[in-house]
Amino acid sequence: MDPSSDQTPGSLRLPAAVIFLSAFLLFQVQPLVGKMVLPWFGGSAGVWTTCLLFFQLSLLLGYAYSHFLVIRLPAAWQGRLHGSLLLLACLALPVRLHPAFKPLDPGAPVARLLGLLALTVGLPYFLLSTTGPLVQAWVARRGRVPYRLFALSNLASLLALLSYPVLVEPFLSLRTQAWAWSAGFVVFALLAFLLARASGRGAEPPVETELQDPAPGTGRKLLWVLLAALPSLLLMAVTSHLSTNVAPIPFLWVLPLSLYLLSFILCFDSDRWYHRGVFLPLLALALPGLAALTHPDLLHSAVRWQVLAFSAGLFVVCMAAHGELARLRPAPARLTGFYLSLSLGGGLGGAFVALAAPRLFHSNLELPLGLALAAALVFVTLARDPAGLPPWPRRGLLLFWALLFGGLGAFAFKTDLQDARNSVARGRNFYGTLSVYDRDGGTWRTLSHGTITHGGQFLDPAKARKPATYYGPDSGIGLAIRSLPEGPRRLGVVGLGAGSLAAWGRKGDLLRFYEINPMVEPFARRHFTYLGTCEARTEVALGDARLCLERESPQDFDLLAVDAFSSDAIPVHLLTREAFATYLRSLAPGGVLAVHISNKYIALSPVVRAAAIHFGLRAIEVQNEGDDDEGIYTSDWVLLSRNHAAFTGKLFQESPDVRHLEARGLPWTDDFSNLFRALK
Repeated sequence: MDPSSDQTPGSLRLPAAVIFLSAFLLFQVQPLVGKMVLPWFGGSAGVWTTCLLFFQLSLLLGYAYSHFLVIRLPAAWQGRLHGSLLLLACLALPVRLHPAFKPLDPGAPVARLLGLLALTVGLPYFLLSTTGPLVQAWVARRGRVPYRLFALSNLASLLALLSYPVLVEPFLSLRTQAWAWSAGFVVFALLAFLLARASGRGAEPPVETELQDPAPGTGRKLLWVLLAALPSLLLMAVTSHLSTNVAPIPFLWVLPLSLYLLSFILCFDSDRWYHRGVFLPLLALALPGLAALTHPDLLHSAVRWQVLAFSAGLFVVCMAAHGELARLRPAPARLTGFYLSLSLGGGLGGAFVALAAPRLFHSNLELPLGLALAAALVFVTLARDPAGLPPWPRRGLLLFWALLFGGLGAFAFKTDLQDARNSVARGRNFYGTLSVYDRDGGTWRTLSHGTITHGGQFLDPAKARKPATYYGPDSGIGLAIRSLPEGPRRLGVVGLGAGSLAAWGRKGDLLRFYEINPMVEPFARRHFTYLGTCEARTEVALGDARLCLERESPQDFDLLAVDAFSSDAIPVHLLTREAFATYLRSLAPGGVLAVHISNKYIALSPVVRAAAIHFGLRAIEVQNEGDDDEGIYTSDWVLLSRNHAAFTGKLFQESPDVRHLEARGLPWTDDFSNLFRALK
């Protein structure tokens, strides 16, 4: 029977409205705040992963608060306390960043980012997160079965998440978004306050209702936590894997989370959506398939198929885990404890990926390990309750899942060990995973972030000092440096990588690199010789380049290269008008700004064109072909200068003027940018 069939629709209108609005606001503020903090913390997937962790921890606190209210306080006091906190949260609006947490160095980014998020949106988000279990408890007090309201909240979350890049981001500035969201929160607070007052006048649940459903044992509670932790772990692991190794564009952050929410919607809407006989066999196929795709030899396979495979596999895992959770849900009288266990599991899964994995592993090992743990969890679930399965021998099924767990675990560690043997060095931190590989029979060395190369060098001393990869003589940056006047030059570089641009340094020059990832410089100095053999004086400033340049006095660079885009995860804050103003402040009169825009998925030429028009700059685009024998990669650069006579020599005869390109979308600012319109 449908669990909501005995409910009167009119009696649930206000609770449904409050739950829908709260869930919608919860997932509208996530991309909003995530976008607000990018100018301070860069564009890495670690920012989004840490934001997800914060939201999961806030959800855990909100569910714990709801559980305490329902279990410990009388109905009248629940409404009074909650109403007071809603008023206090309204006083903390509108949403804005607190400058006290603006990073001065790249150290401890996770703690600083979590603190900033707590001050920015902590109390409003906390109260929004309490709404689902608290309102459902109030509905259950009146004798209703409220679990479909949980599906409704996840539907609202999904709509908010999908509407942001399509309906919100393309049309509203961040300031307008913050004010609109704050106004929505005030409306929510008013409705929630009215509901809280009404619930305070409701009757307490009859004692016999509690006695009809025995308190769940420790084993059942632990299973709740584990079944919630696994999808959370794999959600973040798959997101990190897609962003780092497959197609590192921010739009792929939305897809896994949408599928995660969709599984919640289906499993808690009705029992008809999840069938063990369907999803467990699919899971038995999906787990080894996804594990195989994590092997280094398959990381370069077709992007479209990898995204499709990981999305489908994640959805199957989430349906299986959330379907089992729905099977194990208690009577409504105990739902706050159930939701508290779910949020605890989600927080543990997220904390493992965001906090523990970067310290425990040198690679993204949490993904294949998570797949192995999925098989182990199925084994435990079936051992506890084999109902609803085909009439196969129970021992045979358990043996299959036990062997699958062992096989996937062995595959994960064997693959990681093989990658460690094939690499010269590996390391991992908040900003990602770095690896150094020797290729082509040990004659060529590269520095990689996932599948993206951040510089390479010939190991033959006779060729080791030659500019390579994206920085060859005919590349945009190569032509720009060659066109500079004779004499000592001051060169600035945003993005260190392997230090490849140091190959252009001459005696008397200054090369100042800006690098946000503190792990990059040791790798560049230890495993590459560009910095050590450079005839120029080299300096490395650690921290976000834009923040460093803003704090420094004008550097009078003859050339400033912005080389933060060879990875397809775009640090948007380095392409806004405010960023270009900072770059121009750091240039000498007539200096050249070189922007590396090589990218598979985002068309950045129109963005740079808009900045050139705004500042009245001369701008040309330089593309060069690759040459494998010389270690040269295909690259795309835009060169800009205040000097309109620049770029008129023979070196630039074949380079088109960027100002003649057709514009696409609006110019980017710190307050407004739209990656969706910049898609190729």
